[in-house]
Amino acid sequence: MAEFIVLDRDGVINVDLMTYVTKPEDFKPIEGSLEAIALLNQKGYKIAIATNQACIEKEIITDLELAAIHNYMVALLNEVGGEIEYIAYCPHAPESLCKCRKPETGLLLEIESHLGINLKGKYFIGDKESDVLAGRNHGCVPLLIKTGGYGEKVVGTPNSPPAEHCFDSLLDAAKYITNNKSDNS
Repeated sequence: MAEFIVLDRDGVINVDLMTYVTKPEDFKPIEGSLEAIALLNQKGYKIAIATNQACIEKEIITDLELAAIHNYMVALLNEVGGEIEYIAYCPHAPESLCKCRKPETGLLLEIESHLGINLKGKYFIGDKESDVLAGRNHGCVPLLIKTGGYGEKVVGTPNSPPAEHCFDSLLDAAKYITNNKSDNS
């Protein structure tokens, strides 16, 4: 059975605009991120994404427009030999206090239910404290990425993963995972 890894989207796979990606052409992959996913796929890992997208509830974009952005991301990934198994997203604004918005674990439960898997003990890669907490609260192994503009602020805080689980990029994290495959298999 393949190992699964959960990724956040903005700041991990694509440049975090600090607002919202509202159309496919706004989706700009971080250098090496697509290749990182392809590398993980080549080494037998399957990828799911858990992303907060409050822009839906705020009526900035629709679910269909978000799907177009995700289809574009998947097409870019396919060009480098990568693929995504499932994308779970929270459409709610923080003030909704839903159970799916990270740091809550609802997106991870959705991924497990949809794919029929257990994510406990699996890697969850993100760039925000909410990603680290969601992963930790669900029993995942959180890895922190510093590329999004938020990760640097989390390193060294009480919620930061240990230094050996903090990386400059998704590609660095992917290399760590593939070089230490037996540690988490």
